Amino acid sequence: MKQHPVSDAHARYLRSLRRDAHCIRLSQIGILLAVLLIWEVGADLNWFDPFILSSPSRVFATVARLSADGSLWLHIGTTLLETVLGFLLGTVLGALFAVLLWWLPKLNRILDPYLVVLNALPKIALGPVLIVWIGAGMASIVVMGILVSLVVTTVTVLNGFSAATDEKQLLMRTLGATKLQIFTKVVLPAGVPDLISALKISVGMSWVGVIVGEYLVSKAGLGYLIVYGGQVFKLDLVMASVAILCVLAALMYYAVAFLEKKVRT
Repeated sequence: MKQHPVSDAHARYLRSLRRDAHCIRLSQIGILLAVLLIWEVGADLNWFDPFILSSPSRVFATVARLSADGSLWLHIGTTLLETVLGFLLGTVLGALFAVLLWWLPKLNRILDPYLVVLNALPKIALGPVLIVWIGAGMASIVVMGILVSLVVTTVTVLNGFSAATDEKQLLMRTLGATKLQIFTKVVLPAGVPDLISALKISVGMSWVGVIVGEYLVSKAGLGYLIVYGGQVFKLDLVMASVAILCVLAALMYYAVAFLEKKVRT
């Protein structure tokens, strides 16, 4: 297939987009490096108490020490497994529940006020109850991660399904389409952007739920390290765990962003 040549104006526009993307990426890296530099220099010059805020070099030394004795990978693996399970199960169950509510409009109207209340309810308050019901183990932590993302996913995806206008659905019914065909051809495509948005939200929410669960019951994981470090005043350990959490959360977010890019291309 013969490709049409790109005009000079269009080529300049594409180059400007690439320049803007490079500029944004360099600015992001520059801000990170500047923060780390100020943090390190501030600790060395006692602009703040390094015992409380630690420093990048001390954080790196703590990570290296945990990696050397092998405990780092146990804690990372534990938290990552709990978060991925909570994220996937919460997203899948939330999306399926949204499909059910769209499929049964009367049920949707019945449960709508309850969804509003559950969405506003701090799920963290249910932590002690989950421990009593399920037990002090990984299962209760995963359920916490599911609960935190479940309602948000349901509400977001259901709103996306509502983006499919009644005119389009009426046209499909006029043409003799079944409800399943209306859902797969009109409603589901209209809800894909909101489903991706729900995934982005659920990534952060799942991390919050899992870390809070580890605060309460875990004997391993990054949340456990944060609690333990605070209890024994090893704040380098706390800051190292927080830094690792930031990296892992960012990786999961960019994985979802990569999925979004693939879906929309």
